[in-house]
Amino acid sequence: MVPFEYVNASKLEDLPTLLSRKWNESVVLAGGTDLLDMLKERLIQPKRVVNIKNIKELYGIQNGQNLKIGALTTIAEIAQNEMIRKKYPVLAQAAFSIATPQLRNMGTIGGNLCQRPRCWYFRGREYVCLKKGGSKCYAAEGLNKYNAIFGGGPSFIVHPSDSAPALRALGASVEVFGPDGTETIPLDEFFELPIDNLRRENVLRPNEIITKIVVPEPEPGTRSIYLKFREKQSMDFAISSVAAVLQMDGQRVKKASIVLGGVAPIPWRAEAAQSELEGNVLNEGVIKKAAAAAVSDAQPMKYNAYKIQLTKNLVRRALEQLA
Repeated sequence: MVPFEYVNASKLEDLPTLLSRKWNESVVLAGGTDLLDMLKERLIQPKRVVNIKNIKELYGIQNGQNLKIGALTTIAEIAQNEMIRKKYPVLAQAAFSIATPQLRNMGTIGGNLCQRPRCWYFRGREYVCLKKGGSKCYAAEGLNKYNAIFGGGPSFIVHPSDSAPALRALGASVEVFGPDGTETIPLDEFFELPIDNLRRENVLRPNEIITKIVVPEPEPGTRSIYLKFREKQSMDFAISSVAAVLQMDGQRVKKASIVLGGVAPIPWRAEAAQSELEGNVLNEGVIKKAAAAAVSDAQPMKYNAYKIQLTKNLVRRALEQLA
């Protein structure tokens, strides 16, 4: 870790002047669970670290016309909130699946959405990969067991967040604050593929932060679930996961939202699976077709083809539990 200036921000409106317009000259400290790793490994060497923990309006859970969650709300608070567990089970389940109790009590929902890739080539100091300004993605021809089967190229990272698939499936938006004030961005438009933004994973500029997550009220008949497969059941990142939100009209699916995690550079919307579900009775045949459709456009690499069957099975299990 190299020396840096440490600044405590107490007002939201001060942040645009405290944060640089250039990436990695300044960074935001929220929960710090990802940032400290990046600093210790010297993957980033900022001149300034801006602590935002003293900005009170970035905390809290409010349930009104919409669910509003402050960006500094911890993962543990979300996982344990009775209202969220009842009305938004997919979000509570995703939050509970994240890391360990210690990390859930430190990590924030805003940080979880914005965490950097866990690809070992990106995290390894000895590899100057595409994401770090290099000339190649080492995973493309290297050890790619954990890398993308959807949306890859030229980089094949996967998005590590568990909350992101759940929130995207719920139709959530984020409120972003920066030099131009506050802007609301749907999560469908927030994350970016490597082909569109090679060095970053979302549309945030260097001097912008997420201040709030807004989740619409579930429609009557909504059911939801989050399932996750990981190698170490106690604390690991998702190898594959599925967030499923269905609006039911009796036994018929009125609207479906299926988002996959751990398999693409962004939380991946399984549009073909949604199409197989909508308008149909949720029976065994429809579930099998939807599960197959969810992976129909997968493009695996040498060592990660196993993710296709794994993801297909997760989608099937999720839909069976919602039926």
